Amino acid sequence: MRCGTLLPAPTGVSERPAAPNLNEPVELGPGHWQRLARHAGVMAKATQEGQLPVRPYRDSDLEAIYDICVRTGDNGGDATGKFENPRLLADIFAAPYVYLEPSLAFVLPDDADRPVGYVLGTANTAGFVRAYREKWLPRLVSRYPAPTPDVPVRDAWMLEAFHRPERMLLTGADDFAAHLHIDILPSHQGGGNGRRLIETFMAAADVAGALGVHVTVAVANARAHGFYQRVGFEPLPIASDGPVVNYGRLTQVGQKRAM
Repeated sequence: MRCGTLLPAPTGVSERPAAPNLNEPVELGPGHWQRLARHAGVMAKATQEGQLPVRPYRDSDLEAIYDICVRTGDNGGDATGKFENPRLLADIFAAPYVYLEPSLAFVLPDDADRPVGYVLGTANTAGFVRAYREKWLPRLVSRYPAPTPDVPVRDAWMLEAFHRPERMLLTGADDFAAHLHIDILPSHQGGGNGRRLIETFMAAADVAGALGVHVTVAVANARAHGFYQRVGFEPLPIASDGPVVNYGRLTQVGQKRAM
């Protein structure tokens, strides 16, 4: 399952570089522990029903997050081997979230407590874009310089996305300022796992004061379109940047305001 990464033409794989150290202390915003307490009931319920639980992200989950992102990164399919730097995809669509907003990151662990799925996001896209530009880009810009004409098309497209966080901003969707990414390995899709991840994130976004959450889905990702509509997201009547569809869902705070 993938929120809608768009991949141009394929390329080869280079040696896997060392990951940046993302495990530095990060200041947690107000209400962090209250959010975790609120989710505890949801996690326990999932376990009692024999389904995979949902728990908050931990620093030790980082490599699993990279792995899941790549293995679901081609419109839900495996993107392994499709970029010269195999960590590029996750360094755009996953790692910035666990670095900048770890309190809004949740994982679906297997019996060995290794994540097989996750939901990541932000309660305030505009604030996240500023933090990405100020704190995330400087960490990795030397690894991912702006694309030059000799860079393969697929990599160039992603490098442009890496350098342009403002692409995340939606015009005309003020009530849906939060956004998320959800990815689950094929072996663990179904059984309500995706729905529990979504509901956990929606509860966290609600506590954070977000009125609504949006997701951006590639037109080609037919399975993801059906999933989001089943869990309460509706198409937003706004212009799209490329072959994508934007969906939105109001939080409880947003629903009360709309009444």
